[in-house]
Amino acid sequence: MTTSVPVPNHDVKDLSLAAAGRKRIEWAEREMPVLRFIRERFERERPLEGKRMIACCHITTETANLARALKAGGVDAVLIASNPLSTQDDVAAALVAEYGIPVYAIKGESTDTYTRHVRMALDHEPDLIIDDGSDVVATMVKERPELLSKIIGTTEETTTGIVRLRALEKSGRMSWPAIAVNDAQTKHFFDNRYGTGQSTIDGVIRATNILIAGRALVVVGYGWCGKGVAMRGRGLGANVIVCEINPIRAIEAVMDGFRVMPISQAAKEGDIFITVTGNHHVIDAQHFAVMKDGAIVANSGHFDVELNLVALGEMSEARVQLRPFVEEYKLKSSGNRVIVLGEGRLVNLAAAEGHPASVMDMSFANQALSVEYLVKKHGELSPGLHLLPEEVDQEIASLKLEAMGVKIDSLTPEMIEYMNSWEIGT
Repeated sequence: MTTSVPVPNHDVKDLSLAAAGRKRIEWAEREMPVLRFIRERFERERPLEGKRMIACCHITTETANLARALKAGGVDAVLIASNPLSTQDDVAAALVAEYGIPVYAIKGESTDTYTRHVRMALDHEPDLIIDDGSDVVATMVKERPELLSKIIGTTEETTTGIVRLRALEKSGRMSWPAIAVNDAQTKHFFDNRYGTGQSTIDGVIRATNILIAGRALVVVGYGWCGKGVAMRGRGLGANVIVCEINPIRAIEAVMDGFRVMPISQAAKEGDIFITVTGNHHVIDAQHFAVMKDGAIVANSGHFDVELNLVALGEMSEARVQLRPFVEEYKLKSSGNRVIVLGEGRLVNLAAAEGHPASVMDMSFANQALSVEYLVKKHGELSPGLHLLPEEVDQEIASLKLEAMGVKIDSLTPEMIEYMNSWEIGT
């Protein structure tokens, strides 16, 4: 294989996959015009010149285009996987061999390898961290506190990671500013709802080839991700049941036309279960025990702890791999079979390709501009969680509309006067 750039340090599956990976990266770029606009500006302005970075992300074609934009901005970045099953090995190879970006990520890597990669990345002594689940930040605080004084700032992509950062902030151990990228409107309204909704159902179908129509689909959690999964499930003809702990979200699910009930009841009725809570053991031993024979269980929350697979294993007399990413557990008590997809990890990335590039275009535009904002505001931002300014959110939405060829209205002078006046009324 001929490489166009020096090959940096790496730990990937097979560099011979690089050419195929590059083609897929370039295909994804066609659906990512906003990030392309940002990369072109970064090439001119070099706003990240001389900075060192860790980017802990799902190593996909979309992430590769984010990495290209960041490199164009002048940053010296190392990429690692944020989930052991989310890496696309051809993309990892292309980032190393075709684009000269160090990557430590292999699809299916063990927990020990994943942890080793996090530590190897921290040896890069970053100024900036892009995190997806806050594993790098948590490891840095626990194991490498000497690096904290060097950190300009971090960004966080997920709801789960932001929960961890809030806990860290509450404990008084957060000494740097962090941008809650997940809370940007152009991230969670679109990525979480439309991206997770489509890609999760895609993962279930690719893994199993089942018909969704006519099945009872239990969606555990009705945040933005859960809303997207429920919406897409209904669109395919599923009878959707929602489980929630938040009364406001539960009412919303009812008003959206879904059945709402506790998981203890839904466990007896569901044919397919998808968890999207970001919490621990939301489907537990007592729920597995009462499931129908052949019930399918998947997780689309960040970590695999949403399903208590240790308990399920202890309850089972046999465990069989039926297809790639499909395991069947046979319960000792009833003989019923519970089918788990993607080892309980993110089913949309374990069994499919993750979110479509067009929706990640906005999410990763948020990441790129958040990093630029942290550098510009270095020394001005207080430690703790921050939102990306609303005008940046609006800029991303405007660029996306422009790329889509969609035009919108603007306020007239009379409208502006009316909105700013208390005197005009009936």
